[in-house]
Amino acid sequence: MCIRKAILHKKQLKDSHAKPFFSLKLKWSVGTGIGVLLIFAVFSVLLFQSFSSLLLNQEKQYAQEALDTAVESLATNTKELTQDRTEHSLSLRVHNERNIKELQTLYSSSFYTSLTRENISISVYNLSNEMVFASRDVPVKFDQAEITEESKIKHTSAYNVLVLGKKVFSEKDKHLIGYVQVTNDLVNYDQTRRKLILIFLVFSLIAAIGIALLSYGLSSWLLGPIDLINDTIGKINGDDESDALANLRVPELKHEDELAELGRLFNKMLDRMQRYIEQQQQFVEDVSHELRTPVAIIQGHLSLLKRWGKDDPAVLDESIEASLQEIARMKSLVQEMLDLSRAEQVEIQFGKEITDAKEVGLQVFNNFQMIHPDFTFVLDDDLKDITNVQIYRNHLEQVLIILMDNAVKYSRERKEVHMTLSKNINDIDIVIQDFGEGISQENIDRIFDRFYRVDKARSRDKGGNGLGLSIARRLIEGYHGKLVVESAVGQGSVFRVSLPLVKNKDNKK
Repeated sequence: MCIRKAILHKKQLKDSHAKPFFSLKLKWSVGTGIGVLLIFAVFSVLLFQSFSSLLLNQEKQYAQEALDTAVESLATNTKELTQDRTEHSLSLRVHNERNIKELQTLYSSSFYTSLTRENISISVYNLSNEMVFASRDVPVKFDQAEITEESKIKHTSAYNVLVLGKKVFSEKDKHLIGYVQVTNDLVNYDQTRRKLILIFLVFSLIAAIGIALLSYGLSSWLLGPIDLINDTIGKINGDDESDALANLRVPELKHEDELAELGRLFNKMLDRMQRYIEQQQQFVEDVSHELRTPVAIIQGHLSLLKRWGKDDPAVLDESIEASLQEIARMKSLVQEMLDLSRAEQVEIQFGKEITDAKEVGLQVFNNFQMIHPDFTFVLDDDLKDITNVQIYRNHLEQVLIILMDNAVKYSRERKEVHMTLSKNINDIDIVIQDFGEGISQENIDRIFDRFYRVDKARSRDKGGNGLGLSIARRLIEGYHGKLVVESAVGQGSVFRVSLPLVKNKDNKK
């Protein structure tokens, strides 16, 4: 009881530490969603950088145009820039109307309207770095050492500022008269960038979620066969009935693809497993049935000897002889049953074996000529060269021995057996003909069944267990060949073995 509890506790711990189950559909959906998100993110970053660069270049162009226009206007002065000279050069006039002094801004001039924008500010400085003019408030402090035509972006507490500067030289004598600085508040630029980031983020999430849902639906449709296979396996594992495997199969799918083919292959595997199970059950039933008689005979003789027969030499010899015969027959029966069991699995174990059918046929023919000198054996060999077939050599030899042995056993007055070796485009044919008892039409379809004997009494006298032809057919069919028979009562039988040719350079047509 303690051991059982320990095993149960161990199993519960193992189950509790089992890895969580994530379906393939979920993995596919999440993976596809993440993949699309990454691809869209890369695309968004590249597109965002392109838009940002375009917008920044546009802002730089506005600032540069304003700087060039201001410098060109101020260069008409010959002396150091002052407020009056700057305003005059920039076409700014002071009007006194109704005793009110009004200073026109830079934007009152239509000439500058196209060159300036809301966020652009122009400031002018004299040689002492003192501001003499500013179109708007200057967001950054002027520094003569930083005067350069190269644009720079400076950061303020609220926004970024694009700064350009240039020295002003008089057009007349080329001497320095002052400095001009243009600043462009990148407020709109920063707002546009933030909007683009938000748009790309929203679209990326929508695309990822949409693709994930689409992938989940698509995977549910595509992976339907796998679900059907899982359901079938679950039903087989959960069904305690012995015929569960025989009744459960994956439903036939309408669409044709790899998973539909997987379903068909799975059904074929189940069919093969079912055959193996039936063969195993048949093997056990046949062995138990066929061994019952010899075991009963041996048991009866031993019981007879135990009671009184051991004191009678004649009874003792008869019982021992009968027991030995039954033991020999049991040994032969078990061996034939094992041969039959192996014959049903030759495709798995010997599927790639190659044999020269001409050589094996001649060998079996010569052996029977030697061991049965009272028979006439006739060979009709149409095979001129090596003729390879896909079969294990021992199996082909075993089939021919079974057929030749039956031909000898069931020949009566005319002790003659013919063997013919021939081939066509795809197959080789080995025909064995006898002129013996023959087989009736009612029995001809059953002679390949296990333990079936046309005349059970005479077959047992000839040493047969009714398994030879069954073994032969299973072997030939295992190599994708055929074994057929034609017979008439009193005229003999013709057994024809057909095996596929191995088409290579050794098989000359």
